[in-house]
Amino acid sequence: MKVRLTRTFEFHAAHSLATFPEGHKCRNVHGHAFHGEVLVEGEVDPAKGYFVDFGDLKSMLKPIEDELDHAYLNDIPGLEVPTVEMLCKWVWDRLKPGLPELTRVRIQETARNAAEYWGE
Repeated sequence: MKVRLTRTFEFHAAHSLATFPEGHKCRNVHGHAFHGEVLVEGEVDPAKGYFVDFGDLKSMLKPIEDELDHAYLNDIPGLEVPTVEMLCKWVWDRLKPGLPELTRVRIQETARNAAEYWGE
């Protein structure tokens, strides 16, 4: 039986987006309450009755949440241009090596704006 599981996470952080046009409000330092979601996909182990332990996903996400929460994202290596698109890839790059079942990372920066990344 093939399933997809999601685990959500959140962090509050500030950033500025210097690559946006002059005069754009996002060039200024501002913050968001970001909401993320990782999706994993695979086969349920019939002997266990589950695919992935949600506790394992929680443990894998904790260091990422800790690094991003209440941070100025521009100061984090690899996030010098911390758009929501780049945040998705940054999270992906940290999780994928230890979580080959990872299928998608989604990050929502406002109630209306989100990005998704599902690898190359």
